[in-house]
Amino acid sequence: MKTPPARSLLDWYDRHRRVLPWRSGPGQTADPYAVWLSEIMLQQTTVKAVGPYYHRFLEKFPTVQALAAADRDDVLSAWAGLGYYSRARNLHACAQKVVELGGFPNTVEGLLTLPGVGAYTAAAVAAIAFGVPVVPVDGNVERITSRLFAIEEPLPASRKKLAVLASGLNADKEARKRPSDFAQALFDLGASLCSPRSPACGLCPWVTVCAAHKAGIAATLPRRAPKAVKPVRYGAHFLVIDAAGQVLLRKRPEKGLLAAMTELPGTPWRTEPWSTEEALIHAPVQTEWQDCGMVKHVFTHFTLQVTVYAARISRFSNQAVQEGFLAPATGVDALSLPSLMLKCIKRGLKTLAT
Repeated sequence: MKTPPARSLLDWYDRHRRVLPWRSGPGQTADPYAVWLSEIMLQQTTVKAVGPYYHRFLEKFPTVQALAAADRDDVLSAWAGLGYYSRARNLHACAQKVVELGGFPNTVEGLLTLPGVGAYTAAAVAAIAFGVPVVPVDGNVERITSRLFAIEEPLPASRKKLAVLASGLNADKEARKRPSDFAQALFDLGASLCSPRSPACGLCPWVTVCAAHKAGIAATLPRRAPKAVKPVRYGAHFLVIDAAGQVLLRKRPEKGLLAAMTELPGTPWRTEPWSTEEALIHAPVQTEWQDCGMVKHVFTHFTLQVTVYAARISRFSNQAVQEGFLAPATGVDALSLPSLMLKCIKRGLKTLAT
């Protein structure tokens, strides 16, 4: 299979490159911290969604040293809303390891030793920040590769084959002269012209060598095996506010889903729905609870349906406070609350306000 000409892609990139907060300008040296941070944030998240979080995060932790020295709860709080919170815990641990090493490793092999850094992230940081001639294979690059070589075998079965083909896209000497630009050019091509639906093939710099375009099947690739139906789990969480406007919260366990994050007290999550009587056994205080309805939240491997209960009380008992902690209801956005809990709090406050 013939390697597409790197020069045509790089010429297109020089004219149409995206301006992104973490991306260095033409002729500038990339900041490894900015590249690494953006790549971790962009996992499972769009560029549009990441932008505001990236700016706020960088203001709070302007260097890898500042991030390493930060309290983990502050890191989780700054991350709240981006989801996949294991990334934030690994981010903090990785920053500490980088400081211990005296800087980021400048090879793929060295980067792979860092917490939370997998094959794609190691290749992306190596190529963009250190000019290592490797091709980072993300969803964009998979899509481009499947179309260039007309790979009709559906994902995920075709993933290994696509990775091998993608790794050869930079065989052209022009690509190896500009590893950072070539990697980012692939990302930009996939994010713009070679989009998942209705690719703009007529504008693509590689249209003449694209096998899928020649066969008239570009828009149908990559093909995917049917997704399995996600199982459903059920839970209940309790929003209780005292006369001083304080809400009772607690920390989740150190391991597992949403580990170490802040949450409303509640039941475990299980495969059977909770009756009101069963759920109230787990209530943090005995009072008159209002059923606020259901909040739905989709995780990677299952869908969660949470019944929210809310109540107002005059004050919390010492026992209730010992099992959690109090925070102003108006300041919960500053805590390391996952988006699920923010939705539950919003639902509860709306009910209490009516």
